[in-house]
Amino acid sequence: MELLQCINLNKSFKDKQILKDINLTIPRGKIIGLLGKNGTGKSTLIKLINDLLTPTSGTILINGKEIGIESKKIISYLPERTYLDKSMTVDNVIKYFSEFYDNFDSEKARTLLKDLGLDTNQKLSKMSKGMQEKVQLVLVMSRNAKLYLLDEPIAGVDPAAREYILSTIVSNYNPEASIIITTHLITDVEQVLDDFIFISYGGQILMSGNAEETRNLSGKSLDELFKEVFRC
Repeated sequence: MELLQCINLNKSFKDKQILKDINLTIPRGKIIGLLGKNGTGKSTLIKLINDLLTPTSGTILINGKEIGIESKKIISYLPERTYLDKSMTVDNVIKYFSEFYDNFDSEKARTLLKDLGLDTNQKLSKMSKGMQEKVQLVLVMSRNAKLYLLDEPIAGVDPAAREYILSTIVSNYNPEASIIITTHLITDVEQVLDDFIFISYGGQILMSGNAEETRNLSGKSLDELFKEVFRC
């Protein structure tokens, strides 16, 4: 049974169609890049999978079942914007996650935060935006989930921070799980991807496949190929 299936998925807001006829099958053990320019519906698709939005039509299945309470238990979601209460200390947030999520590994979170040289007694409000985003990523990756949905995890941070974030993603997930990363920064993520999905304006999938095989067959990077496909 596949981990995630999207079947004839459509989403519109009033008269504007955001996603059109999305058909996806995501197996276990993969890091998948949902790649497209800003405004192409990447975040909308992630929110639909996380049951934060309702499809206009179509079906989403997690482990063969429609999304709901059970799917939320195995999905770990990193939103595009920081949602943590900035008046809290990092230690407070860890305790909150431990109480809220049965599958949250607080020891793992503390180890990763220690690697950052971060004082868990520090308030989030005293941290830079980039550091807050790292803390949030650590929290998300410290859940023993089956599907990680990471919405623009490297946007708005410097190149060194991007490298840390990507290494954290690669080294801290269950190989039986899968990760979907949305981004428009294709060059920065393509080396960690197993598979890719190109999504265009109007919310249509232009192309998808195995990242390495596609690079070998085309003789181009995913970034070069995306620019070529997007012009068509």
